[in-house]
Amino acid sequence: MEHTSLLERILRGIALTLVVIFFMFPIVWIFMMSFQTNETILRIPPQLVFEPTLANYTALITGKLTTVSGTLDIAFMRNLWNSVFLSVTSVAVALLLGVPAAYAFARHKFRGSEDIAFTLLSFRFAPALLVLLPLTLYFQKLGLANTYFGLIWVYQLICLPLILWIVRGYFEDIPADIEYAYRIGGHSWFATFRKIALPLAGPGIAAAGLLAFIFAWNNFVFALVLASADKQPVTVGALAFITSSGIQYGQISAAIVLSITPTLALALYAQRYLVEGLSLGAVKG
Repeated sequence: MEHTSLLERILRGIALTLVVIFFMFPIVWIFMMSFQTNETILRIPPQLVFEPTLANYTALITGKLTTVSGTLDIAFMRNLWNSVFLSVTSVAVALLLGVPAAYAFARHKFRGSEDIAFTLLSFRFAPALLVLLPLTLYFQKLGLANTYFGLIWVYQLICLPLILWIVRGYFEDIPADIEYAYRIGGHSWFATFRKIALPLAGPGIAAAGLLAFIFAWNNFVFALVLASADKQPVTVGALAFITSSGIQYGQISAAIVLSITPTLALALYAQRYLVEGLSLGAVKG
């Protein structure tokens, strides 16, 4: 039995190691590429031992990209700031609108409530290209094209259905008797929502907000069409590294490292809430 248990632990350790290597290898490889020049990256066979350089990160921070055809001005840091601003603001607006709506759908059943909730969820089903043309025309008529307000409005429409349906499930898992007992004490429904429902659903709200932030951060099509270069996020700004003299793989790798750092830091900071939120309601008593 001891030999069998030892063998199982060894095999389990090997399997876990292979899985980690499989999933982490692309990230590690991109991180290594960010410290290499294009000449080093394109060598065949690839070299695991190389002389690292900070030139790629320097080019991104200073906004000066040096190629064989000359020096190009890039606005990567501005694009990075645009991504942070657009994602944080749109998620905040979506939470402000979506959390009360999720509570209403969970606690107050009314005629057509399921149809309305499903209609909001259907916004996630439609491909972006389906609504891109009419949305562009409306934005031009309303003066919202190439504005932060217009982009935030579109981004929060991407986040809102996700937050609404995820948080709704967490509110439904909270026993309504707890809220009724608090209401008997003479408290209003808003006080019950603020002091009872919100704290109990906190991990779920944090998980939904984090997932919505990732969706907003990764958006590409709407920002590409609805905004100019000075308001575009980093997902669109990365196109600047595809130049007439070739693809700047080193700068692209450095841009990937810098662009995933905010979401990675946020995920690590909120991992406790994420785990609690995703597991909330998984075990029924």
